[in-house]
Amino acid sequence: MRRRRRAASAALAVVAAALAVGGTEAQASRGAPQPVVKPPPAAVRMVSAPVRIADAATVRLLRPGDRVDVVAAERAQQPRVVAAGARVAEVPRTDESVGDGGALVVLSVPRDTARALVGAGATARLAVTLC
Repeated sequence: MRRRRRAASAALAVVAAALAVGGTEAQASRGAPQPVVKPPPAAVRMVSAPVRIADAATVRLLRPGDRVDVVAAERAQQPRVVAAGARVAEVPRTDESVGDGGALVVLSVPRDTARALVGAGATARLAVTLC
């Protein structure tokens, strides 16, 4: 009796394995599309970009690791998002005696975004919103 049970169990295991292997081969032979394997995305090089934010009080709310959107506000144009979801890398201490000079924050962003931040900072006032 025990030998029959063992033989039946072994036979079922062989049938299950054959079905598992034969199932994928049968799909391929019927013209089923092969799964598409996408290559991994190219690595994006992150750089540290020091950015002067117009409102120093807002910068004091930030902590390393926070995610922010950087918005450029120019007088004659609508505000625009320069960097979306940028990670705050560092918040340097600010000199409280400085008047309306804003405050510095260091963001970790892709190189292209860092260039856009530099350009926007030269022509517009920058603000941040927490994500």
